Amino acid sequence: QVHLAESGGGLVQAGGSLRLSCAASGSISSPNIMGWYRQAPGKQRELVASINTGGTIRYGDSVKGRFTISRDNAKMTVYLQMNSLKPEDTAIYYCNTFTGPENYWGQGTQVTVSS
Repeated sequence: QVHLAESGGGLVQAGGSLRLSCAASGSISSPNIMGWYRQAPGKQRELVASINTGGTIRYGDSVKGRFTISRDNAKMTVYLQMNSLKPEDTAIYYCNTFTGPENYWGQGTQVTVSS
């Protein structure tokens, strides 16, 4: 049984920062991709950032230069440092782990950015 435990969401003013963490537990095959997606009300879920076991990173266009993703393979934990937050970053942020055959999701953590 795989479980993704997210933490770090909350309420912040525009221009502020938050750091999200996601710790994966259970049997997860390697290589894999860990990442963050977000979904705002009335919008589709979109990629925020992802990082694979080898360290290759992808960012969504709207967060480039502001967000930084990293991972600790030994701890099976992925982090998302979010700086210069904007009201349009308000969404539920979901942790994801993809191995090819399997695709796992966390329950989501709310990030709210006030103007």
